[in-house]
Amino acid sequence: MSPILRSLLLVVSLWLIAGCAGLGASNNPPPTVSPTPTPAPAATLQTSVNHIIIMAQENRSFDHYFGHLPQYWQANGFPQATNGTTLDGEPANASNAGFSSTGPGAPITAFHLITQCVENLSPSWNESHVDYNLNSPTSTTYLGDGYAFSAGKESSTMFDTTGKRAMGFYTSDDLNYYYFMASSFATSDRFFSPEMSRTQPNRMYMLGATSQGHVYPLGPTTGGQLTSKPIVQVLDEHGITWKDYVHPSSTTNCATPTCLMAQSYLHQFTYAQTIMSKEPQNLQTTDQFMTDAKNGTLPQVAFIDPASESGLDEHPTEGTGGVDVQAGAQFVASLVNTLMGSQSWKDSIFILTWDEAGGFFDHVSPQPAVNPDGISPSDLQPTDVCQTGNTGNPDCHFQTTGFRLPLIVISPFTKKNFVSHTVMDTTATLKLIETRFGLPNLTARDAAQPDMTEFFDFPNAPWLTPPAPPAQNIGAPCYLDHLP
Repeated sequence: MSPILRSLLLVVSLWLIAGCAGLGASNNPPPTVSPTPTPAPAATLQTSVNHIIIMAQENRSFDHYFGHLPQYWQANGFPQATNGTTLDGEPANASNAGFSSTGPGAPITAFHLITQCVENLSPSWNESHVDYNLNSPTSTTYLGDGYAFSAGKESSTMFDTTGKRAMGFYTSDDLNYYYFMASSFATSDRFFSPEMSRTQPNRMYMLGATSQGHVYPLGPTTGGQLTSKPIVQVLDEHGITWKDYVHPSSTTNCATPTCLMAQSYLHQFTYAQTIMSKEPQNLQTTDQFMTDAKNGTLPQVAFIDPASESGLDEHPTEGTGGVDVQAGAQFVASLVNTLMGSQSWKDSIFILTWDEAGGFFDHVSPQPAVNPDGISPSDLQPTDVCQTGNTGNPDCHFQTTGFRLPLIVISPFTKKNFVSHTVMDTTATLKLIETRFGLPNLTARDAAQPDMTEFFDFPNAPWLTPPAPPAQNIGAPCYLDHLP
């Protein structure tokens, strides 16, 4: 065979071998290895929530509003009635010594209020300490025996001169919307006001985690605005959007930023001047809140001030007329229901509470707390409780909370039918904001608070489809001249 022929045969053989090998490879491809999928990150506060809304109504204690929740659970078939959920509600035998001209009078037992309007009580510094312990206001022992006495002592020009109203309470017959929402979503039986005093200093804490030593409202004799940072200043420093929604006065219908700031508790801080000069658009009406919710244009943090000028803040009546708690609850329901029916619902938290207990009875003791900034009371009067001889008592140095408050935590992420027993005060709402947006704490008080995440189940969003609450009952009697 010629060399040329042998070469051709070799080439053909190699070609055939290569072709057969190729056919075999195409018929039996190597197994494909699928990459291990990366698990989706678990939903968290930071990834789930884009809007935190805080609203505080006025001057109601936990026992006064929510002390009878267990009876509501039982009557309406809520899971709490059968699953062992506990709630530290008002004792059946709760009573207090009434006021008489010679001292403590006959005991007054807790009773169901029929009137939706009651005369005002004083929750101020001295009265709160007497509520705490009638005969020893600076004692470290809570007796809770001075509520009716304090209310009666302040009532010389009122109908209720014995202080009986301090022992009155409401039930689901009166506040059916609140009872439904607190039972369906979440509440707490260990949620307190920050300071054992009245509205203004407690609002200072709610916005700035301190009163900078104040136990009284700011004024010519007690000092000017607080120089400490409110939470909105920290929000501005970190580029977090916010608004304060204020109900315009029903008498003047004044809705300019200047008028709204006058009704906002932000005016207690020097930072109010910066707000008015640089971002007055952050002061809006409550009508705008509903518009923003519907349009999906809510800020990252929102505060809603109580509609005090229109008598919708649930504050006990000062002077004539009547502040009807059902009208206040109906107003709150209009805001919450709008949110639940809006596109903003899916990533929002709405926290509803009250600023302080208002002098109404509560059987649970105030709790130990952290002094925010090392400042002791700076505006006590010469005869005030804690002014002399009691400098070591925690109650005298902002190392004790105020009294228990109602709380409802409303969100698609709220655990259903949940009751917290963790001690916290209203500055925990600041801690929630700080945790969500990675912000520094304002003072030692908010730094010491739980961040409220125990109320939520972010991965499962239990209330992504919200419940259908009842319409708030209205039209119950509203009178001041007798009880119940």
